[in-house]
Amino acid sequence: MLQNGIIEMIYIQNKLFKIFFLLFFSCLSVVAFSQENLRVKAKKGEGVFSILKKYNLNGSSCNKTHFYELNNLKKGDGLIIDVEYELPIFVHVYNGKSIRSTLGIKDYNEAVKIQNYNDALKKSNVKSGDYRKDKVLWVPYHLFVCPDETDVPPITSTQERIFPIFGEKYQKVPLKSTKLKGKVYYIVSGHGGPDPGAINRAKGWKICEDEYAYDVALRLARNLLEHGAIAYMIIRDNNDGIRSGTTLKYDKDEVCWKNHAIPLSQKARLTQRSTAINTLYGYYKQKGYKEQYALMLHIDSRKSNKRIDVFFYHHATSPKGKKLALHLQKTIKKKYAKYQRNRGYLGKVTARDLHMLRETKPTSVYIEMGNIKSEADLQRFLKESNRQALANWLFEGLAGYKP
Repeated sequence: MLQNGIIEMIYIQNKLFKIFFLLFFSCLSVVAFSQENLRVKAKKGEGVFSILKKYNLNGSSCNKTHFYELNNLKKGDGLIIDVEYELPIFVHVYNGKSIRSTLGIKDYNEAVKIQNYNDALKKSNVKSGDYRKDKVLWVPYHLFVCPDETDVPPITSTQERIFPIFGEKYQKVPLKSTKLKGKVYYIVSGHGGPDPGAINRAKGWKICEDEYAYDVALRLARNLLEHGAIAYMIIRDNNDGIRSGTTLKYDKDEVCWKNHAIPLSQKARLTQRSTAINTLYGYYKQKGYKEQYALMLHIDSRKSNKRIDVFFYHHATSPKGKKLALHLQKTIKKKYAKYQRNRGYLGKVTARDLHMLRETKPTSVYIEMGNIKSEADLQRFLKESNRQALANWLFEGLAGYKP
């Protein structure tokens, strides 16, 4: 969820999560990384609820769901005495400095919650040692992965919701309709953090792909929220918000949902993003949400004289992705016919074996919005009104799509 805003809920497969941590933490040069889930033996009289309650895991529904998944159990299954079960608690080696540097997270409040969790279990003698001394840090699944389920803003016709991620000017998001209620969208702006993506220069400043793609992504997410959708900004900058003007200053403080630092390695970066999307997807799938979509927004880099129109990629094995891409292309083509009458529309839909299309579970489409090296295409991003128009056109295509 956007911090205090767009809904954050997560559900994750254990093996994929471990792979993600190995990649993620090694690239950040963090000493400690998640090795195993905590394992405990069931005692006489203990069931799923009682063992989760003992470890302060009973307050979040996703802990229970993940416990069943970890141990290949079905709902209603009992526990067998003296059999070892995995708990939804990740065991980390504390680096002796801070929880944030140990885990590679930036959110101070999240670190405090993890600290309080460890201290509470130590006080109740469930945890034998103090993580500051024995270097064994327990990270409960619901704090590091799941959202605070009480943060979900209800969808009503009168409520004006607050989403600080959009910035002070745009943080109040009215609910104009509920026509997208029940649909979930994952918006991923390209690059970010240590990677600015494609670069050009104009009038003395750097034009970086990640900043302009992010601004369009924010505008698209806000449009979706206005009509009752659940929308996630997977890549987030907690202090930029929607920006006006042509000059969007480049910085490196973007994070990946849930405020995780973005690794330098491209492979780790992409795995981090697809993992976040897939965990959210699993949560909502269990909740009964049937329409989930991932949109990857990028700006291409080609020869300076190569003008390109908005075009789309889908994965060859995803007929749903192809159908959505073709629908979005059709919408954009109509807009070109209306507003760009002096030139035809040449944006294509093609299959491509990209990680973010291959490894993500929702219906996924990769969108290239133009050529950052082309002076003509640059106007599509430098002008604020054009960035909003791009977001509006993509929103219109999504809103009118029928799977």
